Amino acid sequence: MSKLSPTTTGATHPRLRMVLGIALVLLLAIGGRLFFVQSLNAKAVAAAAVDNRTRVQETQPKRGQILDASGAIMATSVDRYDLVVDQRKVEAAKPIVRAPISGGAKRETVSVEQTVSELADILNQDVATVRNAVVGAEGAKPNAYSVVAKGVTPEVRNAAMELGIRTLTGQLRSERQYPNGVVAGPVLGFVKNSDNQETHVGAEGLELSQNDHLTGEAGTKTYEVGADGVRIPVAETTEVPAVDGQDVKLTLDSDINFIAQEAALKKQKQFNAEWVSVLVTEVKTGRIIAIGDSNQMDPNDPSATEGKFRTSASITQAFEPGSTGKMATFASALEEGVIKPTDAFRVPNAYKINNEVINDSKKHTTYDMTAAGIFARSYNTGTVMIGNKMSNETRFNYLKKLGIGSAIDIGLGGASKGILAPAEDWERRQQYAIMFGQGYTQTALHTAQVAQTIANGGVRITPTLIDSYINPDGSIETPAAPTSERVFSKATTDQMLRMMETVVLEGTGTKMAVSGYRVGGKSGTGQAAGESGGYDGYTSSFAGVAPLDDPQFAVVVTMYRPKGDWISWSVGDTFSEVMGKTLNAYNVAPSDSKPNGYKVFIGSEQKKSW
Repeated sequence: MSKLSPTTTGATHPRLRMVLGIALVLLLAIGGRLFFVQSLNAKAVAAAAVDNRTRVQETQPKRGQILDASGAIMATSVDRYDLVVDQRKVEAAKPIVRAPISGGAKRETVSVEQTVSELADILNQDVATVRNAVVGAEGAKPNAYSVVAKGVTPEVRNAAMELGIRTLTGQLRSERQYPNGVVAGPVLGFVKNSDNQETHVGAEGLELSQNDHLTGEAGTKTYEVGADGVRIPVAETTEVPAVDGQDVKLTLDSDINFIAQEAALKKQKQFNAEWVSVLVTEVKTGRIIAIGDSNQMDPNDPSATEGKFRTSASITQAFEPGSTGKMATFASALEEGVIKPTDAFRVPNAYKINNEVINDSKKHTTYDMTAAGIFARSYNTGTVMIGNKMSNETRFNYLKKLGIGSAIDIGLGGASKGILAPAEDWERRQQYAIMFGQGYTQTALHTAQVAQTIANGGVRITPTLIDSYINPDGSIETPAAPTSERVFSKATTDQMLRMMETVVLEGTGTKMAVSGYRVGGKSGTGQAAGESGGYDGYTSSFAGVAPLDDPQFAVVVTMYRPKGDWISWSVGDTFSEVMGKTLNAYNVAPSDSKPNGYKVFIGSEQKKSW
C-alpha cells in the first residue's frame, strides 16, 4: 500500500485551513446580517417587505350625466368590459373543471372545445373566430394578451366568466352613450378615451366645457400580493372611494330641440343652404329652450360629421345679420327720442348721403311713409334717414349694450364674439351699412338676445344653458344668476313690439303668422362675405316673439348661404312651425287681444305696391 508523500500532505493542510477560514468569515457575516435584520433593523426590513408586497390600484369615478330640463338623460356612462385571455395558459387538451352552468354543488368536467362553443353562443360570434381568440390559431405563437371581445355588457361578461376558461378576465371600460342620438348633438359634443383607456375626457361641446364638473375624483384601493403576484386574501386592505362626477342639467327641452333641428334640416334641404339654425329662448328668463342645427351630429359617431359642424353653428358662426339688425337701429332711435313710430318720411328707392348711395333691394316708387312702415317694409333708404339722426357713438353704445361684439358665455366653448369695430373706426360707407345690419357680424345667439331684450320690456338677460349641477348625493348646486341690464325703456319696447307686429301684418313677415297668437318680428337678408374679401352669398333670417300681449318665447331662424333666387327665400314656415309647437307644448294661452299694428303709409291708402 502506497503512502502519501510529505510534500502532498503539507500542501493540503494550508488549503483546507484557508477554505475553513473563508467559510467561517461568511458564516459570521451572514450571522451578523441576520442579527442586524432580526434585532437591530427589524421594523425597517418589515416595512420594506410590506412595501414590496403592496399594490395601489386607482379606482375610477363614474362620469356625470347630461340631462335636459325635465331630467331626461342626454348623455350617460355605462360599464362595459373587454374580454381578454392568456393563450399560453389555455391548454386545448386539458379539460376544465367548473361549477355546473345550470346550477348545483357538484362540479363538472368539460372540454375546452365545449366552452369555446358556449362562449361563441354568448357572444353571438362564429365558433372558429372565438376559438382562435381563446386558444390561438393553428401553428401560431400563443398570445399573452388576446382580446376575445370588446365592450360587452356586465351580463355578458358574467356569463362568460361562468364558463371557467383559464385566465379569461373582463377588463372594465367606461362607455359614453347618447340615448337621443342626434338631438342637440353639436351642443352636447363628445368624449375621447383618457390616457389610461379606462375613462373618458371631454373632446368637444359641453363634454369638453363642463369636463371638470362631469369628471369627478379618482379613488384608491391598497392591498398586498404574494410572490406570485396574487392578492393575499387575509391581508389588510384600505380604500379611498372615488367621487363620481356631477350631473349637468340643462335648460334645453329635448322635445323642442328635436322639432327645431328637424325644421332646420328641412329648410336647409329646401334651399341647399350651408347651414340653418333655429334657436328658441324664454323671454323672461333668458333660458335657452332649443338650439337646433341643420348639420346634425350623432355624438355616438362624431367622425361621420364634418369637423366644422361638430360644434353648434348657432354659437360659433358669425355673419352679417342684414335687416334683423334694424331692430337695434329703430329701438335706439325711439329710446333717444329722435323719432316716433308715426313720424313721416319721404322714402325713395335710392338715397344719397355723404357721396354714398343707399339702395333698397327692390325698386319702388317714392313713398310717404311712417317710421313704422319703413321698418315693416325694411327699406334701407328710410332706415339710414332715421339712423342718421343719432351719432355713430350713440349707435355703437346701444349695440354694445345689446351684447354685439362680445362673446356670449353660456357654458359652451367656442362661442364667437363676432366683429364690431369702435365707432371712431367706422369707414364712410360702413357707418351707414351698420344701420341696416351690414358692416359688423354676430351669431344667431346674438340675434336671439336682441329679440329677447325687446320682448322683455327692454331688459337684456344673458342667455342661460346650464340650469344646475347635481352632486352624487343628490344635492344641487346652482350657477350664479345670469346678468341683466336695462337697455331700453318699457315705453320704447312697447312701441317696438307694435312695429314688429306691423312687420307680420303688413310687411316682410306676413308668412310668419301663428294661428291664434299675435306675433311680432323682423326679417332679414344680408350679404355674406366670402373668403376673398367680397360678398358672394346671403344670409336669410327671421327673429320673432309671441304672444305679443304677454311675450313668452323668442324664435330665431337663420339660413346661411342658400342657393337660388333670393326673392324665393323664406324661413317663415320654419318660424311658424317651431313657434307654434313651442307655444302649444308649454300650454301658452292664445291671444285674447286684437292685432294692433301701425299704419305703413301716410294717408288713408295703405295698399301700395312693393
